[in-house]
Amino acid sequence: MSAVPFDQKDGWIWMNGSFVPWKDAKIHVLTHGLHYASAVFEGERAYGGEIFKLREHTERLFHSAEILDFKIPYTLDEIDEACKATLTKNGLVDGYLRPIAWRGSDALGVSAQKNKINVAIAAWEWPSYFTPAERLKGIRLDWAKYRRPDPKTAPSLAKASGLYMICTISKHAAESRGYADALMLDWEGNVAEATGANVFFVKDGVIHTPLADRFLNGITRQTVIGLAKAKGIEVVERRIAPEELSTFTECWLCGTAAEVTPVSEIGEYKFTPGKISADLMQAYTDLVQPAKVSA
Repeated sequence: MSAVPFDQKDGWIWMNGSFVPWKDAKIHVLTHGLHYASAVFEGERAYGGEIFKLREHTERLFHSAEILDFKIPYTLDEIDEACKATLTKNGLVDGYLRPIAWRGSDALGVSAQKNKINVAIAAWEWPSYFTPAERLKGIRLDWAKYRRPDPKTAPSLAKASGLYMICTISKHAAESRGYADALMLDWEGNVAEATGANVFFVKDGVIHTPLADRFLNGITRQTVIGLAKAKGIEVVERRIAPEELSTFTECWLCGTAAEVTPVSEIGEYKFTPGKISADLMQAYTDLVQPAKVSA
């Protein structure tokens, strides 16, 4: 990614129904979304001019807003079209998109039922989350200090900005120790996910992945499960205890930003990126980049 600060990039951002120059897409410092994390967002990738699973992402944005008790003032179709227009307006064919909706600055306090709901969409170039060299050899993960919250204490099934505070802290700590990311446990101590991607393991040719009922059931996660099943590979979704990691031979992360990225190490546990990891990484690439399959 460019070293240019995000508020100084060139381009256009769709904001509340119209395009504004990138540097002018601003909010007030007393915006409710900044102070109380009343914001939801999506991360989407475009390949060859097509936004992968756009409708699913838009539906999740609306669902997340509903969980946070606010209504996005546009239709699903309007947000889909705005995402496409943002990609085109910025002259991008391959890129990353970030739709976000948040409560505005009409009132500042815990209660903000009458605050305006704002929506913005940005798009920019963003290569693979990890470098090609890292992906080929498998990235290294540390254990995260913080755990994913109990769904009874936080809206854990929403893609809400406030839920990522502990992810940022955990990823920073991991990077400071030389790791690429951190693996988080759920509040009961079971394996959950990385700071921004879901996790999969392989044992005796069977894929195992944490049951996604207490953290975000990623759209890429669902896609990879479908690809695996189409190849005749058994996929088991269940609770996974940390000590079970010693019994797994392969591991990978997946997400819109991470795509499919093999893992070689999680704390004291080692993995060797193998055939299933490689096959699914290629299958995902073939799916999202069909024009490049024959290249």
